[in-house]
Amino acid sequence: MVGINRRKFIGKAALAGIGMAGAGALVSACKRKPENQELGLPPILNGAPGGKKLRAGLVGSGARGTGAAINFISATQNPGDLEIIGLADVFQDKIDACRERFASFNLPIPAENCFAGFDGYKKLMALPDLDVVLLATPPQFRPDHFLEAVTRNKHVFMEKPVAVDSAGIRSIITSARKAEAIGLNVVTGTQRRHQEDYIETYKQVKNGAIGTITSAKAYWNQDHVWFREREPGWDDMEYMIRNWNNFCWLCGDHILDTHVHNIDVINWFIGRHPERAIGYGGRHRRVTGDQYDFFSIDFDFGNGVSSHSMCRQIDSCANGTGELIMGTEGYTNCQNTIWDLKGNIKWRFGYPKDENGNSMETTLIPSYVQEHMHLVHAIRTGNYVNEAEQTALSTLTAIMGRTAAYTGRAITWDEIFKSDIDLGPAKIEFGPVNMVFETPVPGTPVITTVKPSYQGQII
Repeated sequence: MVGINRRKFIGKAALAGIGMAGAGALVSACKRKPENQELGLPPILNGAPGGKKLRAGLVGSGARGTGAAINFISATQNPGDLEIIGLADVFQDKIDACRERFASFNLPIPAENCFAGFDGYKKLMALPDLDVVLLATPPQFRPDHFLEAVTRNKHVFMEKPVAVDSAGIRSIITSARKAEAIGLNVVTGTQRRHQEDYIETYKQVKNGAIGTITSAKAYWNQDHVWFREREPGWDDMEYMIRNWNNFCWLCGDHILDTHVHNIDVINWFIGRHPERAIGYGGRHRRVTGDQYDFFSIDFDFGNGVSSHSMCRQIDSCANGTGELIMGTEGYTNCQNTIWDLKGNIKWRFGYPKDENGNSMETTLIPSYVQEHMHLVHAIRTGNYVNEAEQTALSTLTAIMGRTAAYTGRAITWDEIFKSDIDLGPAKIEFGPVNMVFETPVPGTPVITTVKPSYQGQII
């Protein structure tokens, strides 16, 4: 049996060796960028520059991982100079499906370079000719996988969110600084920071198009996402990992899993992380796992600036995803349009036109591919990039909001950074799991309400 005790949501753990002299201390010193990158913005590319072949390994070969691997090999203008040479996944069937997909492109992945099991990622990263690793497992595993990649001297692409708890965030930041010290490039899956329309809108805002920022809002409201019925032969651990986005210890709840994109945009445009969060949420419709259905959070950035952040996963409701930032001279949706205070359009991003002269309302290169172009560009040109810490800070912002909702308390940045929140078990292995799933109850000093299991099984 694997015993898992839910930690208190707020603790007094030490910083695990990471100093924190103030809010700004978390932002690492970056190498001096060329003048055209003074705003820290990536180039918009039609393809990664050519150069020495780069060989990548994929850790987490499910749907998102397979997609990331396809995005990676699509990032070049010279077919064949980017290659997937190995896979790792807890489950052999996921590896087999990914290999079959690549074989359909006439891009075989050698069976001897594919490794199943919880330690498969270590075997993959030990391959001597591996240059890059793509990390796309459930985010619970990201800190350990990132640490191994840096230890093995590999460049990294990793999906967001980068952790599910404060302990994981501290690990990511430590590894990010080690990567910077030895020149390893790191790009994360925050697509909007790699998307041309968002980038051009950001430039307008930085140049004063909306004046001084006064407030913001962000939202990701959608129907309930997928879940899997338990199949015969699946033990507790296998079921949870195959159903990972329904369990907080694996995905961090949907305020991290999806809404972190919007939270990251607000942090990016405002230029800092919030100082404090207060909010609420609840669970009424879910039938599996231990997550909330909705969150509503107020993030306080100081100096009178706040952002209302909301996300919901309930069927048959009004849906929408996006951001809005207000300023003293206008406002923007962050993606493509700036208005004055009377609602008149001041500026709009010019999308490419189709053959009939109509705006395509999308960028030519998908942001999923631009991410990998930026990584390859950095590796081949020496124009260093490391996005791990900024994404860790946005992920921690989401964790702060989640914790405020779970507890009903006002949570400060220092408090959440130092917290002993550690949602993972001490040991992860297949078999029965002695785990009680608690629905967080705001206003209680310790979470005590237990979600009962169904006929003795995890649901």
